[in-house]
Amino acid sequence: MKKIEAIIRKSKYSAVKKALHAVNVNFFSYWDVTGQGNEKVGHVYRGVSYSTSDIQRRHLSIVVNDDFEKATIDAILGSAGTGEIGDGKIFVSDVTTAYRIRTGEKGEETLK
Repeated sequence: MKKIEAIIRKSKYSAVKKALHAVNVNFFSYWDVTGQGNEKVGHVYRGVSYSTSDIQRRHLSIVVNDDFEKATIDAILGSAGTGEIGDGKIFVSDVTTAYRIRTGEKGEETLK
């Protein structure tokens, strides 16, 4: 099993969600995060431009069977990119064990 974490633009969340559903990845967690990055974010207030280094993003956490890893990553890459600095990052790590709390099942069956 793989854990795929993606940090994406909030404006791309709907497109990413639709792309994940299209490849049958229907369960994931997400939350709004603030971070630091290379993107320069500026705000204009009364004609004066202010720069801030805090960047608003959405963090997705997805656990999939090994055979869904490539499709999941491709779905995110294909739907989250704008070609500009600040599109985000994807991190992949191994999940050694998973349990279904309701039944006590262990392993890849917990993801079905």
